[in-house]
Amino acid sequence: MSALNKKSKPRVIIHAANTKPLLARLGETHRDLASVGCETYEELPALIGSFKPDVVYSIRFAGSSGFPSDALLGPDGPAWISIGGSGVDHLGIWDPDKVSVTNSSGVAADMMAEFIMGGFLHFSLDIPGLLLDQKERLWRSDRLMTPLAGKTLLIIGLGSTGIALAKKAKAFGMNVVGTRANPKPTPYVDETFSADSLGNLLPEADLIAVCAPLLASTRGLIREDAFSAMKSGTVLADVSRGGIVSTDALLQALHSGQMKGAILDVFETEPLPPNHPIWTAPNVTISPHCSSVFEGWEMASMDMFIENFKNWIDGDPLENLVDPISGY
Repeated sequence: MSALNKKSKPRVIIHAANTKPLLARLGETHRDLASVGCETYEELPALIGSFKPDVVYSIRFAGSSGFPSDALLGPDGPAWISIGGSGVDHLGIWDPDKVSVTNSSGVAADMMAEFIMGGFLHFSLDIPGLLLDQKERLWRSDRLMTPLAGKTLLIIGLGSTGIALAKKAKAFGMNVVGTRANPKPTPYVDETFSADSLGNLLPEADLIAVCAPLLASTRGLIREDAFSAMKSGTVLADVSRGGIVSTDALLQALHSGQMKGAILDVFETEPLPPNHPIWTAPNVTISPHCSSVFEGWEMASMDMFIENFKNWIDGDPLENLVDPISGY
């Protein structure tokens, strides 16, 4: 998508839960533009129709349900949509000849990697058991810690988050294997495989991290047969998108005791309904899709957008351009 005619004044919509600080940051570096904020899903379609933006920076701040993708991709939509997070599945499919879509891949990679490692440590150190002992004032001198060193970590999806996780895992002395669409030597990863090798990798993994985007090819990727292939005592962390891991199959594996634990940050329905059975499943840690949320993340994402906006103004290639078919 070509840049705006330099004689024109760029028109930008910032779509987020709190737009004021983001608009202020954008104005610090780009004063010669028309910019406006929108803080709801419901108001964005009308604003797009009246404002006719060239660019929309959008954060999926209230879940995927009701996200105004039709307006963004409609006839009045912008030439460039910059997604404030990494996932773009809430947009659907777009025509890359009509609109460029970028994401903020990497902005929260280190935080998500820390989140996953924290979850793994939660189970390897048996924090739930320690808290229970503390509550009951029980001194168990026979307790043993389980080191992560020497364990095999399988990372499903070696994007920015997967590579950040691999780096931290190697610091713990772990063996790291991973999958990606186009296998190639990857930093901090001992061996890299194609996605169709998953069946051979699952039985060897002690810990599994799901970091892949939600695509037609990954929906339902981890289902009954995948859990059956896992070794007993496996711990799984999912920070991708709800729908890649089958919740029903996961529940069965947790209740049977086959799995040691699960760290779940994403769900098919968000917010997670109060009556959902995963809330009360054994050995599960649930978080509200917050693994990528840290103090300052929105501004870090905005700064990434501002750097990319300079490219767009100058007619240079956009960073983090997403292919609508591959989803990354």
